[in-house]
Amino acid sequence: MKTITRSCIRLDARAANKKEAIQLAGQLLADAGYIESGYIDSMRKREQVANTFLGSGVAIPHGMIEDRHLIHHTGIAILQLPEGVEWNEGQKAYLVVAIAAQSDEHIGLLRRLTRLMQQPDAIDALVHAHNPLVLIAALGDAPAPSAPEPEAAPPWPADAEATWSMDYPNGLHARPATRWVETAKRYSCELRIYKDAEFADAKTLTDLLALGVTCGTSLRLAARGPDAQRALNALHDTVRGLSAVEQADAERARRNALAARKTAPEWTPSGAARTLYGLGASPGLAVGKLVRHVSQHFDITDQPGDVVAEGEALEQALLAVRAEREELEGRTRQRLSAAEAAIFAAQRELLADPVLTRDALAAIMQGHGAAWSWQRALRARIDKLQQIDDPLLAARAVDLRDVGERVLAQLLGIERQQIALTEPSILAADDLTPSDTLHLDTRHVVGLATSAGGPTSHTAILARTLGLPAIVAAGPALLAVPEGGIAVVDGGSGCLYLDVSEADQRSVAEVISRQTAARESLRATRHLPATTTDGHTIEIAANVANPKQAAAALDAGAEGIGLMRTEFLFLERHNAPDEEEQYQVYREMVEVMVGRRLIIRALDIGGDKQVPYLDLPHEDNPFLGVRGARLLLQRQDLLYAQLRALYRAAQHGPLWIMFPMVTHVSEIEALRGHCELAREQVKGPEVKLGIMVEVPAVAVMADRFAAMVDFFSIGTNDLTQYTLAVDRQHPELAAQADSLHPAVLNLIDATVRGAQAAARSVGGGWVGVCGGLAGDPLGARILTGLGVDELSMSAQDIAPVKAALRGESRTAMQELARRALRARTAEEVRAL
Repeated sequence: MKTITRSCIRLDARAANKKEAIQLAGQLLADAGYIESGYIDSMRKREQVANTFLGSGVAIPHGMIEDRHLIHHTGIAILQLPEGVEWNEGQKAYLVVAIAAQSDEHIGLLRRLTRLMQQPDAIDALVHAHNPLVLIAALGDAPAPSAPEPEAAPPWPADAEATWSMDYPNGLHARPATRWVETAKRYSCELRIYKDAEFADAKTLTDLLALGVTCGTSLRLAARGPDAQRALNALHDTVRGLSAVEQADAERARRNALAARKTAPEWTPSGAARTLYGLGASPGLAVGKLVRHVSQHFDITDQPGDVVAEGEALEQALLAVRAEREELEGRTRQRLSAAEAAIFAAQRELLADPVLTRDALAAIMQGHGAAWSWQRALRARIDKLQQIDDPLLAARAVDLRDVGERVLAQLLGIERQQIALTEPSILAADDLTPSDTLHLDTRHVVGLATSAGGPTSHTAILARTLGLPAIVAAGPALLAVPEGGIAVVDGGSGCLYLDVSEADQRSVAEVISRQTAARESLRATRHLPATTTDGHTIEIAANVANPKQAAAALDAGAEGIGLMRTEFLFLERHNAPDEEEQYQVYREMVEVMVGRRLIIRALDIGGDKQVPYLDLPHEDNPFLGVRGARLLLQRQDLLYAQLRALYRAAQHGPLWIMFPMVTHVSEIEALRGHCELAREQVKGPEVKLGIMVEVPAVAVMADRFAAMVDFFSIGTNDLTQYTLAVDRQHPELAAQADSLHPAVLNLIDATVRGAQAAARSVGGGWVGVCGGLAGDPLGARILTGLGVDELSMSAQDIAPVKAALRGESRTAMQELARRALRARTAEEVRAL
């Protein structure tokens, strides 16, 4: 290739957008006589069908293969853009290397570019160089001309910085990292996460995961470019806002593991069955024929082809798999829930990693085939993830392999393998990917066992949701077990019993039958009212986030919705839902409920629920800051859009409106005024207005608050947190945040008595409970004894709570409540 000439280098250029940058770079080539001006149009056409952004701030625009006749000579032009230009969403180019190549003569340049991109400081030096000879020396293939020494790469000059210590108990894994990426991508500036001397692009999921950030690691967040401080604040808020969720998940897992260790297995073989020990990943017992699942292996030989054609083949395969993951995400959301669907959203983000794509394209440009190049880049990325000294983070390699091998299958035209099963089977495998698990024929697959993997893997999460007993990490011995024998998997104890005797098969079948019968008995009676043995009935409702969950809750036995969390309409998106979008959701909720009680909570943002696009000010202690009603009164744009949507929906059926985090009577007075104005604006019907009781001040003054509202709903989770001064998400203190603490129970009692006192003078007095305590059978009995009118809980808790209430008299529950109020500790209450 010809030496790069000074005439084809433009330093310190400015471009308003990608189109202008391509025009400037192309014009350099045209002015130097390398191309016809029509080739610039061809370069723009290429952008419509391919992404020419290589990564690390470098873009390589080039024309279509069919337009090579417009090239007079092979040449290169370099446009240096110190301020950068947005190439695609979330991608900013600082160095635009325009290529006009009649064949593959530019491969040497691409080799040098990709090598330099492994050293970000070297690219940074080129972006800030003041002498064109520096670029010629770095990118040209002729011997470097006599010139001053290349300028040393300056330290990365950040415009905004922050430090943070990782407090996620499981470190930075795919789900929180995906949220980091989503936030970072909303801003055009560069964002980096530093771990000592290493750094990752905050907009690249695999980069973040490869840092191997474990709990306790100190990180530096840095931003450079337009709106750097705002972007850094948003990312910092996202990072910290996820701490509560991560800590709660870890604490829940710890408690579950502790409970599992305290509980003896419901069944063990009486005979001398061979036993393999792994880790319990999904509880339950299953018996079936052991069947080996062999993962697809791709034996790829390098078959070089036309560089452009191979690159386009890779791009088409990536697009196809992204669409496939999006479709799988949608089906998973419908079949299971948004939490499981997020697994496949994270996989799409892994696939969007520009470093992975860049490495594959670099190999293609060196003359290798697309499939071989992709597999090579994929293996390197997987190897890097597997080397991380953290099992949770290393397990993300399975997700990358899952989605990456789907790209290989697309390139090779290979269909997904399906196992044909005709009888109950336990699937044994080295490991299963999330999409393998989701595609299982659950008519015949009754249990899973893998030699590798971990209980925190996405596969384990899906197994639990699908109700498949599963163990993981059973070791290589599992793969040596012959197929065809009858096995039992105990997902609670982590055991796989092999070649069990006929007697043991019969005994485990009896235990499974009893477990199934108990579940079926609860299911069969789930629609019966929660009427105590002495004739008192308490309403049982559900906590939901959307109409689909509401329909599922009604099927699970709910008699109403005690809490619809509207904040989920606002989370994981780039802008607030407008009035019309909210109206459609609330109207669908009303229609699903067909006249049953529906309590919709107004937007409860703040605390553990942060929304970056709202640009809320940073708070050191968001749980005690501007959240709930406080935020709504400050942000009346949010308040009125929601209120108008709610009153419009109320024209189609009954609903109640509930405000969260109320502390002062003046807040109720203001909110009532706004409600009336919004109702008049849309000519809506009058509806009942209530408040959450989450702050001890409201419980203590319940009689005065009750006179101003139509109902109370006690949020025991926050009430416990504020009463005991314990962060319920804190990994060390969370166990102390026990809603059965007598102090919390006495505040609930004060709330009920205050509401009843107000009812005698002004009417009303209805009290519900929508916190976690309502879904605990012991808690439900105490709450019933205290005199609450309604208990609202997760759908899976409804049948057991109803059964517990139907098995006892209200009189006995009132005596239980009196004893609980006199207790000194939560442990004493649990011992009653």
